Amino acid sequence: MPRRLFKRYMPHPDSIKGNKSLRFLGSLIHDPNLWHLNRHSVARAMAIGLFWAMIPMPMQMLAAAAVAIPLRANLPISIGLVWLTNPITMPPVFYCTYKLGAWITQTPAMKMPSHLSLEWITAELAILWKPLLIGSFVSGLVLAVLGYVLTMLYWRWWVQHNWRKRQENRRQREQH
Repeated sequence: MPRRLFKRYMPHPDSIKGNKSLRFLGSLIHDPNLWHLNRHSVARAMAIGLFWAMIPMPMQMLAAAAVAIPLRANLPISIGLVWLTNPITMPPVFYCTYKLGAWITQTPAMKMPSHLSLEWITAELAILWKPLLIGSFVSGLVLAVLGYVLTMLYWRWWVQHNWRKRQENRRQREQH
């Protein structure tokens, strides 16, 4: 099952629960459903993590955790997927979401300067923010739906595939 793959790379729940920086969550993170690896909790976690990864804001991990806890999604996967947009991937990802937002709002997309600077970004932020947020929100929703649906379909396929293999192995043992 895909569960083995996730378990191999996830930290143990006790190490996360004991983290001092998460004490403010109190007993909320002690809910066992936040740590279970089943089709529904992983699919919800994929949707949550992919959505928040596309939103250009500080503390995306906190937002993902705040949504994952009441929806009983797998907490480590929700938080981990946010790191799809990291300091290396942020510029191209958010540029693409900006271009998408400019296309949706029918705003002419600004050309990137030959030398990107903080001064240019702050000067153009008044124009950039609306297409960036709209493009990010739409990208996040599309990725969230795709992540949820594809995870559900893949998990179901994997279970059926293994079930057929087990049945075939039983038939072969019975024939011998």
